[in-house]
Amino acid sequence: MIASVHDLAPIVGMTAACQALGVPRSTVYRRQRPAAVRRQRTVRRHPRMLSPDEQTAVRTVLNSERFVDQAPRTVYATLLDEGISLCHWRTMYRLLRADAATRERRAVRRHPVYTRPELLATAPCQVWSWDITKLRGPQPGVWYSLYVVLDIFSRMIVGWLLATHEAALLAEQVLADACLREGIVPDQLTIHADRGAPMTSTVVADLLADLGVRRSHSRPTVSNDNPYSEAQFKTMKYGPTYPDRFANLANARAWVTAFVDWYNHVHRHSGLSLLTPAMVHSGTANAVVSARQGVLTAAADRHPERFVQGPPTSPPVPTAAWINPPLSMAAQPDDPARLKRNS
Repeated sequence: MIASVHDLAPIVGMTAACQALGVPRSTVYRRQRPAAVRRQRTVRRHPRMLSPDEQTAVRTVLNSERFVDQAPRTVYATLLDEGISLCHWRTMYRLLRADAATRERRAVRRHPVYTRPELLATAPCQVWSWDITKLRGPQPGVWYSLYVVLDIFSRMIVGWLLATHEAALLAEQVLADACLREGIVPDQLTIHADRGAPMTSTVVADLLADLGVRRSHSRPTVSNDNPYSEAQFKTMKYGPTYPDRFANLANARAWVTAFVDWYNHVHRHSGLSLLTPAMVHSGTANAVVSARQGVLTAAADRHPERFVQGPPTSPPVPTAAWINPPLSMAAQPDDPARLKRNS
């Protein structure tokens, strides 16, 4: 294109040629200039800098058998006492740092970067969440451990166990019973939990590997990575029938049995369009929603003047449940696969 401008410029002029061909004149003139010769920068050596031979001498002393395990300050002071001055101890540190020969002296634990778990369930028995909560016993210092396994799509409590303590073997028992009862097959299910001792135990890991169940764990100290279990515990402990203390283990077990039955079959869950977990888990939720819609439509037909914004509609059955939806999806509240409420 530049060559065409040069061919046309003697006939119509440079300005007209550039306008006709859509080329800026500044580009044409810039291309005509000879290429600038770049001068190589010379690295100027600071006058107070140690010479290469002096640096080699310092490194030899620092790496010698006598001083290899000594701190540069100790080496500096020892050499001064012997009438030798090679350089300041700060310079020794700089040379060692350049050779990657320094590190934190203390055995400081390096915390790894944990991946943000992102789990999606579009049907029951795809993702389960489980956790352990404490129930107060008859007196201070006495606690009962309640293990609860929850299906995050249907919010159904698919397994629970109450014991006097936490143990990996008890966790193995409640998970194995739940998988057997729900007919879990290999590569069907992901089980999510936090990083407590029973959750990360070898016993539980071996069980899930034998069953073909994938494991997922929350990031340390991030309770939002396990929202469904936390929300279920709040529903339980903030309920009007939850006692301040349980008289004994049998009393606690009887109360939890009644609560689980209520939660699964009676509780109208706000995150499930006011359906019960059992309805969603068993696949009858769509029929219930259709029946509700029929009732609403009949009410609108009887009194259309009461529905100024049109006939009411029953909320649909949620189609997806996320643990940490992708950040791009979380910014779109109208996405059909948005995160369901946890309450």
